[in-house]
Amino acid sequence: MSQPTASTLPPDDVAAVARVKEAYNQIRTELAKVIVGQDDVIEELLVTLFARGHCLLVGVPGLAKTLLINSLSRVLSLSFKRIQFTPDLMPSDITGTDIIQEDPETGRRKFQFLAGPVFANMVLADEINRTPPKTQAALLEAMQEHKVTAGGRTYTLEEPFFVMATQNPIEQEGTYPLPEAQLDRFMFEIRIDYPTEIEELDILKRTTSSYAGQLSHTLSGTDIIQIQQLVRRVPVADHVYRYAMNIARNTRVSGNAEGAPDFVREWIAWGAGPRASQYLVLGGKARAILAGRFHVTTEDIQACALPVLRHRLVTNFNAESQGITTDAIVKRLLETIPVPGSE
Repeated sequence: MSQPTASTLPPDDVAAVARVKEAYNQIRTELAKVIVGQDDVIEELLVTLFARGHCLLVGVPGLAKTLLINSLSRVLSLSFKRIQFTPDLMPSDITGTDIIQEDPETGRRKFQFLAGPVFANMVLADEINRTPPKTQAALLEAMQEHKVTAGGRTYTLEEPFFVMATQNPIEQEGTYPLPEAQLDRFMFEIRIDYPTEIEELDILKRTTSSYAGQLSHTLSGTDIIQIQQLVRRVPVADHVYRYAMNIARNTRVSGNAEGAPDFVREWIAWGAGPRASQYLVLGGKARAILAGRFHVTTEDIQACALPVLRHRLVTNFNAESQGITTDAIVKRLLETIPVPGSE
């Protein structure tokens, strides 16, 4: 179970990990100029971005979700587009459409593709559950393939491409909940909570005065693509792979030869699929290099368990009647599954 060290990695990768850690600290410093607190949310956003995933951000209105993602795009020198999802939004409003243009020289008319707001590095899909499934599917296709098909032609989205979708957990009337298969395409579901008393006082002082934080660029799109490639090269020990796999497998009532824990069989209707264990490992890799480490630990896997699993577990009537949430189930699962080397 020996972990890789700096001496076992290529010198270029060792230097790159050190640069990522320094950049991460700079990003947090820059965002702190306009965002108060939310350290865990910022870390999970960057883990998702560097692991080449997408995230679903759940929180009540007024918690600076739009400001956070907009500020992050500015710090990272990325293009940013915000889409407000409404019941009358059409797929072409997201992807773009062909329009007729007249050539001023020849007078001939031809179709020209007018790109939609999905053609940006960072896309904020605000209240994604307020638009019909057909429009949701148009965005989710772009998330999976990083391509858009319109008018019989396929257009490749510019890398890096990152979608942050938001949902309001309070008002559900007139919404279109994302199906489980589409939820599974989001690497993380990030929960954003109310600020503490001290943080809220700081927010009041900043937002009711003439203060305006000036953000500086920290990374470029090319840098982010290189970091995403670096994440894939981070070594993982076999026992860490198996630990991530055991967490995902023990959420399944069926298909688990060893048998899920009793509380899982009591409260879970459907568990997480293989994509969950993949994202546990990728999230662990990204989290490791943000900390300047050259290997993934079981603690990295544990830190990613909640955002990876909370939207992939389907609870049954027993859990709902007892008020048992998926977060509570994941936390109990982490306490139940033995950590390699701790026995």
